[in-house]
Amino acid sequence: MVITRKIEFSASHVCRNPDLSESENRRLFGPAANPHGHGHNYVLEVSVEGQPNPVTGMVLDLKDLKEVLDREVVQPYDHRFLNYEVPPFDRVIPTPENVARDIWRRLAPHLNGAGRSLRRVRLYETPDLYVDYLGE
Repeated sequence: MVITRKIEFSASHVCRNPDLSESENRRLFGPAANPHGHGHNYVLEVSVEGQPNPVTGMVLDLKDLKEVLDREVVQPYDHRFLNYEVPPFDRVIPTPENVARDIWRRLAPHLNGAGRSLRRVRLYETPDLYVDYLGE
């Protein structure tokens, strides 16, 4: 069985590689390479797989999942400029793919175990663009 919880957070970022020229960054990342950054209202869906506990009937209490998401994602990410305020994005380009990977890394230790596992992190950067990260 798979359960999914959705949350939202707002953050800004700039997609540019400091080892490349301005023109190379503009060619690769387009307007996202603007050094002043731009923001998104991200939507995150986190799915956990497992068998319901025979006593509680739950894979994981959704209240507990919400607390983990608030602590591990919303608090560090919400209303932050990712490149300057959220490691590892001081040295990793905060593309949606890299943000989804980092969110997985933050969540997996808290959600894996007790007969369940993190199955998917789906991060919407815009309503029509999302990344699915399925772990390593």
